[in-house]
Amino acid sequence: MKARRRRSLEKPASKVGTGVPSGQRAAAKHGRRRKIRAVALVGFMGAGKSSVGRALSEQLGWMFEDLDERIERRERRKVAEIFRESGEAGFRKAEHAALKELLADVKNGEEKIVALGGGAFAQEKNARVLGAAGAVTIFLDAEPDELWKRCRGQEDVERPLLGSRESFCELYAARRPHYLKARVRQDTGGKTVAQNAAELVKVLGLKRGAGRRGET
Repeated sequence: MKARRRRSLEKPASKVGTGVPSGQRAAAKHGRRRKIRAVALVGFMGAGKSSVGRALSEQLGWMFEDLDERIERRERRKVAEIFRESGEAGFRKAEHAALKELLADVKNGEEKIVALGGGAFAQEKNARVLGAAGAVTIFLDAEPDELWKRCRGQEDVERPLLGSRESFCELYAARRPHYLKARVRQDTGGKTVAQNAAELVKVLGLKRGAGRRGET
């Protein structure tokens, strides 16, 4: 009789629950079988991708990069300026080019924790190149009301697509099915940044401080 196949990281995040469920335990098993070099944090505005990403970077000793910051360096313009001057289509084009460039760094041996913009993983071509690069995608989730409160509490952050509460919730609902295609779902609600990062270290099955510290 053939041995039963283990559940793999390819199981959609929509199949996993909160905490550290079976789908996420499978992620850890996968991490032990195959070298993970890139972890991409996806999710909506206010999900904590950058803050959790930096904390995870510190715990693993990996480099952290915010994709939006790479876009700004390449374009020599702020994200909000790109939206105003080139529209969303222009921004998405720049975003994809920056992501491909970043993944080329990973292919060359760098280990990275990457925070993607809220709309990046909703673009099929971005999800495709992340999959081809073997990046582990993690959906940082929370209730829309909590995400809205977080965003409203960050007045120093310019968010071109924030809009009204109604449009915010509508955009979240439209993007969530895409986020659920990530390999792992992490419920961030009611947890600190440090707690979320610590849980993800366990989920990924990676050793603390095993990589090279720093940010790009």
